[in-house]
Amino acid sequence: QVQLVESGGGLVQAGDSLKLSCAASGRTSSRVAVGWFRQAPGKEREFVARITWALGNIAYADSAKGRFTISRDNAKNTVYLQMNSLKPEDTAVYYCATQRTYTPSAWRVEDYDYWGQGTQVTVSS
Repeated sequence: QVQLVESGGGLVQAGDSLKLSCAASGRTSSRVAVGWFRQAPGKEREFVARITWALGNIAYADSAKGRFTISRDNAKNTVYLQMNSLKPEDTAVYYCATQRTYTPSAWRVEDYDYWGQGTQVTVSS
């Protein structure tokens, strides 16, 4: 099994930055990638970004390109999501999740197996 713990969320103003962390433990070597997703009230969970453990291959949702940066620290089994120029529409619970097998389509929720409990990000206008 793999355990994921997100942290770093909070209440910020529009234009501010936040850095989220996703600490992984357990059988992390059995997983090839970690993705970040978010879910706003009344909306479906949506893909934000993904990074592979070995090569650091990265994929972003269009909404994240240019503002968010995903990175990883293999020694710490931790994946980060640096979020800049935050907007009120970025308000959501942010989750990290693992993939057991690499897929070209990074955005499919059903391709991820282990999920963290989420961290709330609230951006005020």
